Amino acid sequence: MRRGIRGDSHLEKKLSMFEIAISQMTTPQWELTDEISRVVDHGFDAIAAWRPKVSDDGIATAATRMASAGVRVSSVHWAGGFTGGDGRSFDESLEDAFDAIDMAEGLAAGVVVLHSGCRGGHTRSHAARLLWQALEALAPRAARAGIVLAIKPMHASASSCSSFLHRLCEAIDLVNRFDDSTVRLVFDLWHWADNPCLSSLLPQVAEITALAQVADRIGMPSPGGDRLPPGRGSLPLEDVLGDLVAAGFRGDVEFDPVGEAVEEAGYDAVIAETRAIAAIWSSRIAATHSQTVVLPRPHALPDHFFGGGASRGELGRRSQASSQTVSPG
Repeated sequence: MRRGIRGDSHLEKKLSMFEIAISQMTTPQWELTDEISRVVDHGFDAIAAWRPKVSDDGIATAATRMASAGVRVSSVHWAGGFTGGDGRSFDESLEDAFDAIDMAEGLAAGVVVLHSGCRGGHTRSHAARLLWQALEALAPRAARAGIVLAIKPMHASASSCSSFLHRLCEAIDLVNRFDDSTVRLVFDLWHWADNPCLSSLLPQVAEITALAQVADRIGMPSPGGDRLPPGRGSLPLEDVLGDLVAAGFRGDVEFDPVGEAVEEAGYDAVIAETRAIAAIWSSRIAATHSQTVVLPRPHALPDHFFGGGASRGELGRRSQASSQTVSPG
């Protein structure tokens, strides 16, 4: 059975072509110990780590608790802001990114998600140079730790101060020009699933994507807009994910609904619903690829789905970037 999906072993289905994780940003009010237990109870064995929550417990403690529960860390969120749009200097943002790499290494996570930072008062070319310089500084350390730095482009209407990379094609070009396997892409379907140019870009996206993120929405992306549980919005998430897999993507798929809808429904309900949908998608997408594995028995789905001074390695403090509040985008 593939890691990332757990369930009843007697159900023979087709091979899941991707591994799933649930984000800690979906459950910000849960304490780590309780969160791990309940996530496992709902059938997940991989978590996307949110830095503030890990820092509250300390890296070593968090790593021990997750390992004891058989929980894998898919990625660490987030570092970046190299353009200074959040008030930090370039050197401060860079130091914080090194801390994020150390956290990922301590948690045995394979990916650190990077936000470029907004353009701010810079020319576009200067903002790009700052990001490039940051990658040049961070890549050697990440490579030694076996960690991928995954850059996250964002839709222009929802990027706020997080990113000046507002087009998939420019993010693809950046990764290809940097030409280092340590630097990859985060493909967030919440931002890009309905992009009119997506079909032509998917082969390139699949080739360089380390991590896919999944949440639904209604209408255009917007700052502070809800990241809905899959199936509650209008995005063609399953189709796009299937096309991404068909194009060769085999990384982690992180489900990260965030916002009022999640709070109103309750964390347990959202996690159960998300895990059930992920299992169904896994089976249907894998059925196209004709390989066999055991998949879990899905929970019943809601009706709406069918309608549509320490060293960095011992870091226990909350870093500057990681202290950001949960942002739906």
